[in-house]
Amino acid sequence: MRKWSPLIAVSIGTFMLLVDVTIVTVALPAIAGDLHASLDGLQWVLDGYALALAALLLGAGALADRHGRRRMYLAGTVVFAAASLLCAVADSAGVLVAARFLQGIGGAAMFATTVALLSVTYSGKDRGIAFGVWGAVNGAAAAAGPIVGGLLTEHLGWRWIFLVNLPVSLLALWFTVRGVTESKGRTDARFDLPGTVAFTLGAAAVTYALIRGGEAGWTAASTLTAFGVSAAALVVFVLVERSTDHPMLDLRLFRSASFSTLMVAAVLAQAAAFAYLPFVTVWLQQFLGKGPVDAGLLGALPMSVAAFVVAAFGGRLLQRVAPRWTIGVGLLLVGAGDLLQARLTATSPATALIPGLIVAGVGVAMVLPVLASAALAAAPPERSGMASGAVNTFRQLGFALGVAVFGAVFSHRLAAHRDPRVGVADALDQTLLVAGALALAAGVLVMLFVRRQSGAAPSDGDRVQVRLDPAASGGH
Repeated sequence: MRKWSPLIAVSIGTFMLLVDVTIVTVALPAIAGDLHASLDGLQWVLDGYALALAALLLGAGALADRHGRRRMYLAGTVVFAAASLLCAVADSAGVLVAARFLQGIGGAAMFATTVALLSVTYSGKDRGIAFGVWGAVNGAAAAAGPIVGGLLTEHLGWRWIFLVNLPVSLLALWFTVRGVTESKGRTDARFDLPGTVAFTLGAAAVTYALIRGGEAGWTAASTLTAFGVSAAALVVFVLVERSTDHPMLDLRLFRSASFSTLMVAAVLAQAAAFAYLPFVTVWLQQFLGKGPVDAGLLGALPMSVAAFVVAAFGGRLLQRVAPRWTIGVGLLLVGAGDLLQARLTATSPATALIPGLIVAGVGVAMVLPVLASAALAAAPPERSGMASGAVNTFRQLGFALGVAVFGAVFSHRLAAHRDPRVGVADALDQTLLVAGALALAAGVLVMLFVRRQSGAAPSDGDRVQVRLDPAASGGH
């Protein structure tokens, strides 16, 4: 049992991280009713977590390499648990959003160390077993999140979706202390504080601008100011990353057309596949009268099951096909799935979404596992860790921006109708149309600009890690 304690510790933490993204989705209507949160407030409940993850993943990895991965994982778990308690006792939407940001900080510290901890602990056949189990846990978390969230919200209340993290965190801490040995990477690794601050400010400002623009208007002073701050922060980020010896993200990677396109695909794939699901939950619960459990089953499970089945039975075959075709066709399927769902009327049943969710799930299974390995192949071997972290960073950013963009589309369309039932169906249709268009555009870009790389391919160990990276799980 002691031999597998590191795997258990990492798997428990990873499961908790991924569940905590999807588990919140079905609880949003209950949170809105209890805390009197507006639509933009609910968007920040989702985006606060995703933005913190996106901003700190690469920097947390550098800190873990320098100061110890075990130490970083333990610290991240403690922060995550404390933030979960703050979420559970929040008495306002503002407090809940702040606690979600703190959760994201802890989650980034944990997420950045998982692959490295397993890599240094296991070798040979044991490494294959470890990453196989870990990959299965990732897939299970994506499917279990909406169901667990629905059960807890419906029978105990939405605060329990955060309180349940406390015993899970204690379990992860116990197994980590008991079985994980300390390891370090590059001793010269540095935390790029100026780059991290600039990236965080830029991402948060543009997300705020998108959410604010949907509410106050795109020419409002607050909206334009936020866009200006975001643009300035982006300029600062580029200048900082070009001048430092230890950048959070080496911008020279973007000289490769393949790498740049794959990062765009990571953003758009995450947005098109997952960022509209919170608005599906609103339609299912507030206008069709479904409970949180049914909303979880109908709104997310078909996609998760389809993705899991395709990945389980076709994953090895997909890795043998050129990435431009696997990722490109997968994105086209995600787009087709979104468009299949965009046929709602005021009388549509909840099951109307299922065919489109299944098609999108097949596309997700084709895109996400191969996306990470393709990014590694498009980067120099010495930057493979940064390339892998960049994929997860841009995916989280895609989810945050997607929620903001789709929220603006949804609220604008909803305001144009007097009948809320007709308005919500039409607003969700428009949201799905935008999501589908983004996925289709991304698919075309990938097929045009991603090429097979002539550089060194990742090692066998890297291949196992990439295929079973959290990016392959279908989770957020």
